[in-house]
Amino acid sequence: MRPVAVFGPHKLKDGSKDPQVGNVDITKVQGLGNVWDEFNVEQYIALQPDLLVSSMYIKGTLWYVPEKSKDTVEQVAPTAGIMLTGRSATQVIGKYEELARSLGADMQGVPEAKARMEAATKELAQFKNLKILMMSGGPDAMWVVNPPEYPDIVHLMDAGLDVVKPAKVDEGGFFQTLSWENADEYDADVILYDTRTQSLKPEEMMKKPTFAKLPAVKAGQLYPWNAEAPYSYQGYAAFLEGLAANLKKAKELP
Repeated sequence: MRPVAVFGPHKLKDGSKDPQVGNVDITKVQGLGNVWDEFNVEQYIALQPDLLVSSMYIKGTLWYVPEKSKDTVEQVAPTAGIMLTGRSATQVIGKYEELARSLGADMQGVPEAKARMEAATKELAQFKNLKILMMSGGPDAMWVVNPPEYPDIVHLMDAGLDVVKPAKVDEGGFFQTLSWENADEYDADVILYDTRTQSLKPEEMMKKPTFAKLPAVKAGQLYPWNAEAPYSYQGYAAFLEGLAANLKKAKELP
């Protein structure tokens, strides 16, 4: 069983695969939209799908399905939304596994991938003494993410990692917006930066003097955070193994 189409981030500017699409072969599926508020309804109707699956950060709102197209999309085929907010990655992946089984998917390789994810999760406990800040950068601001709202960060904290929780969260609850002048608001031994295409790259953030002066940045303890890693045991095993490999290089800062 394979999807006939995808929407949301799946193709980078150079035509290669966006990490968010996981192991989907994008040369064999129809792309209905690659950015926010882009969804080709005509192509979707022509495909005659049996089911649309997406995530939900807000109950009843399918991620990357534009509000203006929602009614039409829901008339074409049933939809299934998996809630992300307030859950751990394990719970979310479990829901996707449940859905896949109910659709008769081939579950070959799932037990092995699950064991890999569990092993990588256990390895993270050794880094509990590191204070970790998780953030995303924009041209005029940096956003410190609010752990309870993100399944991947809930999973990391359940595994024993000490992740900074912002003192004052913006409306919506997902992060605290800081000006780059206030980039030193929180102490951290390690900074994990959002690698998604809309976020600034490290070399761009390093042009912000206050960010470049942060102890974690000066110590070279700035590592990628694969935000929105695919919700599968395989996807998370790779994400957690990569994170553990980076944290092994880090140390507590004075």
